[in-house]
Amino acid sequence: MIKFQRITTTDAALYKYMEQLMTASFPSEEYRPLEELRNYTDSKPHFYCNIILHKNTPVGFITYWDFGHFCYVEHFAIDPSQRNGGHGKNVLNHLCHQLKKPIILEVEMPEEEMAIRRINFYKRQGFTLWEKPYMQPPYKSGDDYLPMLLMAYGDLECDKDFEQVKKCIYREVYNTK
Repeated sequence: MIKFQRITTTDAALYKYMEQLMTASFPSEEYRPLEELRNYTDSKPHFYCNIILHKNTPVGFITYWDFGHFCYVEHFAIDPSQRNGGHGKNVLNHLCHQLKKPIILEVEMPEEEMAIRRINFYKRQGFTLWEKPYMQPPYKSGDDYLPMLLMAYGDLECDKDFEQVKKCIYREVYNTK
């Protein structure tokens, strides 16, 4: 039984767990400075920072933005000690049924085995790979744009929706145009 618990920085132990899992799971150029993340968590009502619970035990975290017409999953990680137990699949099923709207996420280019495996995992959960060039804006000043691809779940089409989705993510998530 998977459930999400939205947290803020006042949930000190759970927030620390999320930050530790974030820094262990993602290279530093793929997440915003932690102080900025804390600020977003506490002050942006359409940004959701969630601990993933299985039988009331934390097994990971997922952050997403609700833009009304679609949601954008910014970060998703299962605790390494909890991987390969079906939690990732259960989390995505829960997310898709809970949000009841299209979902977008970024994936690394399919150039390394782990990136290919991740893309195939999302495809098995019903996501479609949008094979249109997409550059993730930098989180930190001085960092470069990162080549990524978008994946979509639900009623969004690459040809029709790519530019609108990209503009929204750039503006709201990365504070860029």
